[in-house]
Amino acid sequence: MKLEIRNVSKSFKDVKALDNVSLNFETGTIYGLLGRNGAGKSTLMNIITGRLVADSGTVTLDGEPVSEHDEQLSRIFMVGEENFYPDDMKVKHALLWTSRYYPSFDRSKADALAERFELDQDKKISKLSTGYRSLFKNIVALSVDVPFILLDEPVLGLDANHRDLFYKLLVRTYAESETPKAVVVSTHLIEEAEHLVENVAIIKEGRMLLQEPVEDLLACSCSVSGPAASVDAVARKFDPIGGDQVGNIRVAYFAQKLDPAELPEDVSLGPVDLQRLFIELTNGVSDRTTHKGARL
Repeated sequence: MKLEIRNVSKSFKDVKALDNVSLNFETGTIYGLLGRNGAGKSTLMNIITGRLVADSGTVTLDGEPVSEHDEQLSRIFMVGEENFYPDDMKVKHALLWTSRYYPSFDRSKADALAERFELDQDKKISKLSTGYRSLFKNIVALSVDVPFILLDEPVLGLDANHRDLFYKLLVRTYAESETPKAVVVSTHLIEEAEHLVENVAIIKEGRMLLQEPVEDLLACSCSVSGPAASVDAVARKFDPIGGDQVGNIRVAYFAQKLDPAELPEDVSLGPVDLQRLFIELTNGVSDRTTHKGARL
């Protein structure tokens, strides 16, 4: 199944939250939706799920419009910051009502996950800490068997152990589900999520910067480190997307592969991880050449 977003724009008064955004999500892939605060990630997810209406553009699932079509919307589940359950509702009652709205909801799995995360089902949702509120919503997401799962900052407030357990259970759910899934994870903790994300979409200031497989993105990027003078000479020749200075050692990052034969002998050629590449591609400089020649 394919979820297609085409030329979607959305403004809030004088703020352009999304500007002509187009991308695809297909089942069988875990996506990372990345962007700085205010880039438009949450707005995009809310438009996909019908919680917001786009000013222009379309969202379709296998060619059929998603907005105002209950059958299409039932194939998408989103975890976001908003709580759509009454604050005075207990966790166990929220799980009961979820099972009525989503026939594919596995209550026994939700109960088992709640026990594993030590979530007290007799507590009111309003009394849960930030971390346990995130866990409650994640448990629901892991227990709903739908093709598209959208997770907006799913590890907000979680400690390191709970984050690790959640990611493991997410991968297991994705791998073992009888329903082919597309999981879209939006998170600021890129380093932690990098090992599970297969395809990355980066939004910058409401515009799509790129979408492609992580493996391809990293394969077409590199770093050069060494004495400042030598690294600067490489930078003048090949146009880096950013750099660092550590003592007398300078590092330059490139959204292209470089030939070692064209580099000075006193520099080292190395990889760039996804988090560093994201930082450099979204660092606010608007006139640099980025991956595969795309303009920021």
